[in-house]
Amino acid sequence: MLRELHISGLGVIDDLDLPLHPGLNVLTGETGAGKTMITVGLSLALGARASSSLVREGASAARVQALFDVTAASPDATSSLEDWAEDGDVLLARAVPVEGKGTARIGGQIATASALTTLGASLVEVHGQHQSQRLLEPAVQTAFLDRFAGDEHLDAVVAYREAFEALRATTVALERLQVAARDRERELDLLAYQVREIEAVSPQAEESERLAAEEARLGHVERLLEAAGTAEAALGGDDGAADALGVTARALDDAGSLDATAGELASRSATMAIEVAELARDVRSYRESLAPDPQRLQQVRERVGALKALQRKYGETDADVVAFMSEASARLAELAGADERIVELEQAAAALDERLTAHAAIVTSGRAGASRRLSAAIRRELEELGMPGAVVDVALEPSAKPGPTGAERVELLFAGGPEVSPMPLAKGASGGELSRTMLACRSVLADLDDVPTLVFDEVDAGIGGRAGLAVGRRLARLARDRQVLVVTHLPQIACFADRHVRVTKEHGTAAVELLDGGERVRELSRMLAGLDESASAVSHAEELLSEAEKVKATA
Repeated sequence: MLRELHISGLGVIDDLDLPLHPGLNVLTGETGAGKTMITVGLSLALGARASSSLVREGASAARVQALFDVTAASPDATSSLEDWAEDGDVLLARAVPVEGKGTARIGGQIATASALTTLGASLVEVHGQHQSQRLLEPAVQTAFLDRFAGDEHLDAVVAYREAFEALRATTVALERLQVAARDRERELDLLAYQVREIEAVSPQAEESERLAAEEARLGHVERLLEAAGTAEAALGGDDGAADALGVTARALDDAGSLDATAGELASRSATMAIEVAELARDVRSYRESLAPDPQRLQQVRERVGALKALQRKYGETDADVVAFMSEASARLAELAGADERIVELEQAAAALDERLTAHAAIVTSGRAGASRRLSAAIRRELEELGMPGAVVDVALEPSAKPGPTGAERVELLFAGGPEVSPMPLAKGASGGELSRTMLACRSVLADLDDVPTLVFDEVDAGIGGRAGLAVGRRLARLARDRQVLVVTHLPQIACFADRHVRVTKEHGTAAVELLDGGERVRELSRMLAGLDESASAVSHAEELLSEAEKVKATA
């Protein structure tokens, strides 16, 4: 439940602390005193849209803090609250500056406004004049009926939605393939040509480098033969380097018998003579491998030309060209299988359509049964709220084709009496009737959720007298199991309060005062007659309080 609300710099509120009671909390006061601004502040703490126009003149920012006791939260809500709770409390805070971006915090930690909305949804449900309009929307009415139908029906709705989304995704994929068929054929032709062109050459990695070396050797074979012959003669010919080193080694070997130093030189000369002899043999082998081959040279040059032609189109290197062919082949295989994919998607779409039809029938059946029960439940609530004979029919209008929420459109139809034809709720209900219908709907849902705090702003719009007492009784009954906060102008509602708060405004600044005993009587007198000292109004106020206590004692 909401334990305390602190607001500063918001509209007519300079700095305000509001402690709240577990049961029925009622805010009263003159028009413009700031009652609704308190619920606006709470809505900001719950992640509502913010505007700098809300900031009080002269203040740098509007700030709101809402402290919740979550020790008695439902198991479902506890899982989302436990990460933020401290000693059983959760603090939601919001700051809206005159300039710049606002901030949000949960438990002192920086958060987003959407995080406040998500967390706040499990703590508070606000019903104001703007929020009441939501029930006039077909989508909200559909969700209302589904929620009333129960968990098993909600599971069926989820299954339907999953089937609908699966069918939509499959249909989109199928349409894309069908629309792209012409482009696919053009791409197929181009890819097939490219793959054939590359396959005809069949380049290998680093082949261009190897061929360049071979082309250089074949293209200069005459010069290479001449150089190799000269080198061979210098090394292994008569009086060549090999012979000279042999003579040197033998001479130094003879000298080595006389001088050890000469022996070392002889050893080195012998080693060099052996190496030069081996070099001479290698040069001879190299020369013998060289042979003019114009035919091979032509083949190499043609191959190099073919590889360069591919590189100009498909990549800088042989490896790039090979990679391009691999990707093109994969894409070609993918496109070539598109027709098969179309057939697969057509079959899948047909199966999903059958599945969707089956789920839609289950959802429709569940809604049909629940619509009668919901209509009866709302009718009972409306009778208790002083609207005997009023009817809310839940109409199911079949759709031309299944949509995201089902195969029908749900609409609440209202009739103020048996002689009146039911009309859409937005057209058939007056302001007062609509307010009470909203409360009736919320009362029907009371046993279907675990939201601990309910806020009603201007639920008394357009009603008074006996209808006000009926609304007060219903709010008091709701407050038995959860916290209820009501902003009202009606004494017939305020008399049921477990905590009565009067909002006043002096010098343009709102203030709150907890009322008890005689103060409550005076406030109810003011609300009844506009005078807080009228004897008849005081008597009537005391009578209202006495009647309210009896109702609450027997509820």
